[in-house]
Amino acid sequence: MSNTGDPYLWLEEVTDDRALDWVRTRNAATTAELAGDEFDDIESRIREVLDTDARIPYARRRGEYLYNFWRDASHVRGLWRRTTMDEYRKDSPEWDVLLDLDVIAAAEGENWVWSGAQVLRPAQETALVTLSRGGADATVVREFDLTTRTFRDPADGGFHVPEAKTDIGYAGPDAVYIGTDFGEGSLTDSGYPRIAKRWQRGTPLSEAAVVYEGETGDISISAWHDRTPGFERDFVQRATDFYNAELYFLDGDALTLVETPTDATTSVNRQWLLVRTMTEWTVGEKTYPAGALLATDFDRFMAGEREITVLFEPDAHRSLHQFAWTENHLLVVTLVDVKTELRVLTPSSDAWSDQPLTGLPELTSIEIVGTDSEENGDEYFLSSSGYLTPATLLFGTVGGEVEALKQAPAFFDTDGLTVTQHFATSDDGTAIPYFVVSQENSTPGPTLMYGYGGFEISLTPSYSGATGLAWLERGGTYVVANIRGGGEYGPEWHTQVLRAGRHRVHEDFAAVARDLVARGITTAEQLGAHGGSNGGLLMGIMATKYPELFGALVCQVPLLDMRRYHLLLAGASWVAEYGDPDDPNEWEFIAKYSPYQNIVGPEERRYPPILITTSTRDDRVHPGHARKMAARLEEVGQDVRYFENIEGGHGGAADNAQLAFKSALAFQFLRQKLG
Repeated sequence: MSNTGDPYLWLEEVTDDRALDWVRTRNAATTAELAGDEFDDIESRIREVLDTDARIPYARRRGEYLYNFWRDASHVRGLWRRTTMDEYRKDSPEWDVLLDLDVIAAAEGENWVWSGAQVLRPAQETALVTLSRGGADATVVREFDLTTRTFRDPADGGFHVPEAKTDIGYAGPDAVYIGTDFGEGSLTDSGYPRIAKRWQRGTPLSEAAVVYEGETGDISISAWHDRTPGFERDFVQRATDFYNAELYFLDGDALTLVETPTDATTSVNRQWLLVRTMTEWTVGEKTYPAGALLATDFDRFMAGEREITVLFEPDAHRSLHQFAWTENHLLVVTLVDVKTELRVLTPSSDAWSDQPLTGLPELTSIEIVGTDSEENGDEYFLSSSGYLTPATLLFGTVGGEVEALKQAPAFFDTDGLTVTQHFATSDDGTAIPYFVVSQENSTPGPTLMYGYGGFEISLTPSYSGATGLAWLERGGTYVVANIRGGGEYGPEWHTQVLRAGRHRVHEDFAAVARDLVARGITTAEQLGAHGGSNGGLLMGIMATKYPELFGALVCQVPLLDMRRYHLLLAGASWVAEYGDPDDPNEWEFIAKYSPYQNIVGPEERRYPPILITTSTRDDRVHPGHARKMAARLEEVGQDVRYFENIEGGHGGAADNAQLAFKSALAFQFLRQKLG
């Protein structure tokens, strides 16, 4: 089926009355079928998990304050608040509420969803607050006075930016760097800022000075200020595609290219330039491998010197997962067959030392959740969790003891549950790791797989109260597949599946599905799978290419029409991942897996029952993908259910109530279909 005569293009009209009537009709049918006593119980318990006051209030340390955004049953839209470290250590800290989003939304008649805040330091008296209507990526930016607890009036010099996909940050107490919709021609084809400007307080946005202007074919342009005392610098970045960007040092009006690979992750902290390579980089006679972390002196590098220190080099089992600076040290998280290790690297005048970070919990996955190298020395916050282990917030100072600062509660019964890791063999012979959470010595039973497989996003073990109470506690087995496309084994685990290599993602997931059956963990009829966004595309492919492997599928906020994905919303920014459908050579391999173009009727191939969900307010992945797929499946007589949240953005939900409802729909559908 080609898009030339696509009868469902009208469903791409997001807020068209006819399209929304189509949505409401299917929402009602899906809700009527899945809702009921059991559904209500699942929804209620998930809502309790999301709303409980016993959750860890994760916070960002900024000088003397820790900032936190909090939603619960009483504060549906949420509170932005802060406290001191002494208070934060207490079981029930006293929080200073800065902004009550429920009050603001009611007063202004807006469906505000929190999108973040940037506090101007060191004074911490003003902040740039970012709000979204209904959870969309496009936001409104308003400057907030932390002293009076009010938004600053633009007439009195407060920064205010209308709804757009805006990039903004303080360039000093009275200026910001900004990229936004300045009018016709100011956005890239992907809908992101094409122009970066410096905007002085008290002047109209129209008079902001242009810092850099990119091309319409770029992904985005951004500029920022590094305020580190003694190392104040300004930078501009031009992202030419999703994985390539040019970094420039901005000195006054002069721009100087930082000559690192465009596909590398390049960052500057104090005197150090760090480069995390995506592909091999040859400097002089030395070649550095993909996935390495390299360090050099920034000023010397800009002057032409190329003395580079290797901080990390990957091997067949070990990859770089995360790194963050304290004042004097670099914390590095590595993955060894998807299990985390932490090390402390310390620069000196002649070498870097490398020591393990000790005193951490065993058999858990650990992430760096915060450091503040500006004002709090070598402090760090870590989060430790596992599939059966609720999160623990750890706090420490490099060289000192690690302290368990906060502990999340357990939300489901883990008695008899165990976690194992296995490896499946994909079609090309590659070993694909996956984790299984199940009852010990269980017989084949209902099993739910999760996968993503894109954009170098690694899936590490983590605790999910909703999955535990709605699936594991009720006898189900849960599986997470670390398929290619992620970053579990470094950048090459991702780069080998770009464009023409995309089929390996699907083959990997299918290989894990087969391996689960071969090991006696489940049967094809009892095996379900779910995924969202890029993972939603994966679910569409499983339905159309591998339907015999599954008993049910849940496909959330998905890409599905790969013939038109690059024309819809942010789709143009993902051409580097999937390929260009307008190039006949690239469409040839995309066409082989694009779910919407490969739908057939049940007389030719019967698909497993599928639930497709999305959000009207998703302005990243167009809801038309999900709508058209569901309509086409209905037309040919396949077994499909559809639900679209009228709010929610790319996350699919704007508040905890919506998230609980959406999650309960998925679990109830899977329980009905898989037994």
